[in-house]
Amino acid sequence: MKKLSVLAMTMALSMAAVGCAKTAPATETTAAETTAAETTAEETTTAEETTEAADSEAKEVLSYDEYVAADLDSEVTVETYVQAKQSWWEDKATVYTQDQDGAYFVYNMACSEADYELLTPGTKILVTGYKSEWSGEVEIIDATFQIEDDGDTFIAEPLDVTEMLGSDELIDHQNQLVSFKGMTVEAAGKDADGKDVAFLYNWDGSGSDGDDLYFNVSYNGETYTFTVESYLCDNSTDVYKAVTSLEIGQTVDMEGFLYWYEGANPHITSVKVAE
Repeated sequence: MKKLSVLAMTMALSMAAVGCAKTAPATETTAAETTAAETTAEETTTAEETTEAADSEAKEVLSYDEYVAADLDSEVTVETYVQAKQSWWEDKATVYTQDQDGAYFVYNMACSEADYELLTPGTKILVTGYKSEWSGEVEIIDATFQIEDDGDTFIAEPLDVTEMLGSDELIDHQNQLVSFKGMTVEAAGKDADGKDVAFLYNWDGSGSDGDDLYFNVSYNGETYTFTVESYLCDNSTDVYKAVTSLEIGQTVDMEGFLYWYEGANPHITSVKVAE
């Protein structure tokens, strides 16, 4: 009986040993799987954090000075305020914007017609696009935007730049709302009869009512060409009618946006004949 008992105990211990041998690898496999899963989760989290950090860096909002210093063709993001809308066509909007430090001309920004109606003067927007230059005009192109409805608005007061005309300082105020005072209307060209006229439809006189207006004004012996951009101010506006009524020799005060095309080419929004 003792032999049988010993034999039984021996067999029981052997089976227990076999059972333990089978259980151990399963424990090791589970631990390995857990470690691998944790590593994958950590890598995924790290990758997501890296992507978010990269996105955050790409969308860093620039001050106006930082925008000026940014390289051409680089992506820029600015907070700015709508001052006027030039046009909307096929979900693209062109707007004049400005903040307390400077101005940004945003050309062909992606924009639905419904959103375009929301871009009223003073509206704060966050714009991301690419800094570009065309014939001296620095602008933001290929842009997207979002309205920042935080109650913050801004309407610029026109800066008098009359004394800056012809100076290197003038370009520092490119695209800003500016004013010109005490300027004299000069001949812009000649009509079909060879008579001097105070304005032209299009730069070469080839246009008709409803097209852009070009007119010349002088100050301190120098003559400058200003424009009424018909997309911004069409022939139903007061400024369009005022320019088509100008007479050579009149003294005028004006306001507009300091657009640039091979030099200063202001887009005029207001003209008043001095009394």
